[in-house]
Amino acid sequence: MTWVESIQKAIEYMEKNIMEDIKIDSIANQANVSPYHFQRTFAVLTEMTVGDYIRKRRLTLAGKELLTTDAKIIDVAYKYGYDTPEAFSKAFRRQHKVTPSEARKNKGKLQSYNRLIIQVTLKGAEPMKYSVVEKNAFRIVGIKREFSSVAEEENVVGIPEFWEEVNQNGTSDLLFQMNDGVVKGTLGVCGEISEEQKKTGVFDYWVGTSYVGEVPEGMLALEIPACKWAVFEVRGPMPTAMQNTWKQIFSEWFPSTGYEHAGTPEFELYTDEDPNHPDLYSEIWIPIR
Repeated sequence: MTWVESIQKAIEYMEKNIMEDIKIDSIANQANVSPYHFQRTFAVLTEMTVGDYIRKRRLTLAGKELLTTDAKIIDVAYKYGYDTPEAFSKAFRRQHKVTPSEARKNKGKLQSYNRLIIQVTLKGAEPMKYSVVEKNAFRIVGIKREFSSVAEEENVVGIPEFWEEVNQNGTSDLLFQMNDGVVKGTLGVCGEISEEQKKTGVFDYWVGTSYVGEVPEGMLALEIPACKWAVFEVRGPMPTAMQNTWKQIFSEWFPSTGYEHAGTPEFELYTDEDPNHPDLYSEIWIPIR
C-alpha cells in the first residue's frame, strides 16, 4: 500500500465511522503509523486537526439532515454527538453562521465541508534539497515531556511552549555544548510510543542532543535505532520555514518517491543560529523504507 493509499484508507475509515466515537489510535492504525505521526501528517496536509475534520463533517451532515428531513432538532443533536441541544446549536452556529432552527427554515447558506480525497499534485515550483543516509544507532540525551495524542490542541500549543522553556532556562545552550558530533545540533524528537502509552493516549517528546558520555543529572537518554534517513534541508526563519518544508515533504516528496515512513522516531535538527534569520539552516530527519 502506497503512502497516499494509506492516508486515504484512514480518511475512508473516518467517513465510514463518522457517527461513532472514533479513537485516534484506530484511525492511525489504518495508515500503519503512530497517532502522533498521523495527526501531524494530517494537519500538515489539510491545515486542520483530525478532530476539526470530524467535527466539521458531522455538522455538514447535520445541516443537510435539517434541510432534507423532518427529524427533530434535538434528535439530530444527539445523533451527531452532542449531549444537549444548546451545545449543538452553539457548534452549528459557529460553523454555519445560522442556528439549526434557521437552517430548517432555509434562512441563510450552510457551510459544507466535503469528504477529503487525497490527490497527488507535483508542483515542483520550489526545489527540495535532501539526502538519503544510512546511520548506525546512536543515543541522545536530554529532557522529555509527555503530551496527549488524543487532545491534539495540547501538543500544538505545548511543544512550542516546551521549546521556549528550554531556550530560556539555558538547557538548550547546555545541549549544544554537550553535542558529540554524531548528529550536530539540538534535536526535537517524537519518541516511540509504548504499549502502555497507547492505552493512555500519550507520547514522549524529547529535546536533546547526540551524546555518549555519562547522563547528566536531571536528564535522560534515548536510543535512536539504526535506520535509513531522508534528511531535508530547511532554510528560513522559524517556525514558518519548518512548517513549509513539512508540508512539501508530505504533499510532494512522499507521493512522488515511493518511500514510506519507517515508523521509528523522526526529528527536527536545530542549529545555534538566530531562529529569526532569513537564511537560518535547520534539518528534518525522517526514517524511511
